[in-house]
Amino acid sequence: MEAKVNGPNKQHSRPVIDGPTNPIVTPLLTDLYQFTMAYAYWKAGKHQERAVFDLYFRKNPFGGEYTVFAGLEECIKFIANFKFTEDEINFLRQTLSASCEDGFYDYLRGIDCSDVEVYAIPEGSVVFPKIPLLRVEGPIAVVQLLETPFVNLINYASLVTTNAARHRFVAGKSKLLLEFGLRRAQGPDGGVSASKYCYMGGFDATSNVLAGKIFGIPLRGTHSHAFVSSYMSLDEIIDKSLRRKDGSSKCEDFVSLVQTWLGKIQWSNSLRDVFGETNQSELAAFISYALACPDNFLALVDTYDVMRSGIPNFCAVALALHDLGYKPYGIRLDSGDLAYLSCEARKFFRSIEKEFGVPDFGKMSITASNDLNEETLDALNKQGHEVDAYGIGTYLVTCYAQAALGVVFKLVEINNQPRIKLSEDVSKVSIPCKKRCYRLYGKEGYPLVDIMTGENEPSPKVGERILCRHPFQESKRAYVVPQRVEELLRCYWPGSSDKKRETLPPLKDIRERCIKQLEQMRPDHMRRLNPTPYKVSVSAKLYDFIHFLWLNEAPVGELQ
Repeated sequence: MEAKVNGPNKQHSRPVIDGPTNPIVTPLLTDLYQFTMAYAYWKAGKHQERAVFDLYFRKNPFGGEYTVFAGLEECIKFIANFKFTEDEINFLRQTLSASCEDGFYDYLRGIDCSDVEVYAIPEGSVVFPKIPLLRVEGPIAVVQLLETPFVNLINYASLVTTNAARHRFVAGKSKLLLEFGLRRAQGPDGGVSASKYCYMGGFDATSNVLAGKIFGIPLRGTHSHAFVSSYMSLDEIIDKSLRRKDGSSKCEDFVSLVQTWLGKIQWSNSLRDVFGETNQSELAAFISYALACPDNFLALVDTYDVMRSGIPNFCAVALALHDLGYKPYGIRLDSGDLAYLSCEARKFFRSIEKEFGVPDFGKMSITASNDLNEETLDALNKQGHEVDAYGIGTYLVTCYAQAALGVVFKLVEINNQPRIKLSEDVSKVSIPCKKRCYRLYGKEGYPLVDIMTGENEPSPKVGERILCRHPFQESKRAYVVPQRVEELLRCYWPGSSDKKRETLPPLKDIRERCIKQLEQMRPDHMRRLNPTPYKVSVSAKLYDFIHFLWLNEAPVGELQ
């Protein structure tokens, strides 16, 4: 039985592409001026003219010198299912000017993206300013309607993925990174998107259950302070029994076992002066939680006092679980001096291991949370700490350090005629014409420079010297002899052409690509403070053409 297909090239059997993750991503998720322009194109008979747009950004975020590209899959899902419903047509009829002719709404009814081509850098790639992340070709009215959704789907996705990658870089490869941002994210979509793209950027797990279901991201979570403070005494624990891990027998009074261990700790030689009486309501909460979740017991230990109550109570419960064959996981610190407390907790665990001969107790996991960000992680590294995992929320998912990436969508060619957008601000001048983009690698395997060429120029070749020029600064130029050449733009939506369409990889593969790409970068491009700018260039031929077109399009003033 032949598989259903959607989108272009329906004659070739291709699998159905699901719609966007968020069902509100429809053709109406755009700016009003896209429809007013589309009507003006249609009215003038220009709507079918073949246009080429580049989607790119002008400056790397967070004071860094790299960005991670994300959001491509959602863009392809959007155009694969692009179709106006009758309800949407009726809404537009009520919204647009009464002078809009009925024929325009008939035109909108027939629109899909079967004549649109999308070329993109693979999702999860490290990217740089001015290089097109997407090149979109098609009838100008249709492509114009794609502008705002594409910018929306890529802007936040790339920003938060980059933010996650930066947190991973500071934390180091060995630390577990947990995304805890749902409650602080900008709405449900911001929360779900953040979970997906933080995982892509190198985080290990999320607390967001819906994101776990949709994207298959590992889930992690324990309990809150409310759970601890909801208990008043040990008397609230009704069923005190707990079966051994191997099921061979049952401990009828787990509470007494915990109390016995607490007494042993309290009077042990190495820990005698660390604490006195612990908070018994906290102990009751920990016991209750362990009875419910003996296989992954992780306790939040800062509700009352970390070292005088939380840690001893946790250890007593953990040792009781260990007696029954379970392996407790560790603790979470959510306040206080995280560097100091993590070091003191580690000392406590090691003392337990040494005094009572419990294997690996000193290696118990320590998770830190509490409004962490890049600067906090860097400070912890400098102070010295014993944290194994970080739960990061607000500063991560809200991209607190920078509100937006600043993605733009510019016309670079129409009817095979290159177009340029000029500005007194040179950074806002667009690079005209349909281009090909390459990454040139050096002898040590690091990327040296990205270069844009005209579509019909010969490709850079390994071992052959090529002149790379800054797009706008005449004196900035360099010869490069690449040891490897990678073409960046690939066809993800071939339209009516016969070009092969790249498949959309699963999220885990994109995550692996992202991590691998980041590891390939030269360390000085990656550092937090004063990173070396990565070079983005154009070929000598494209440089000459940019400046010819610039002079040709710029009006000539007259002095009187």
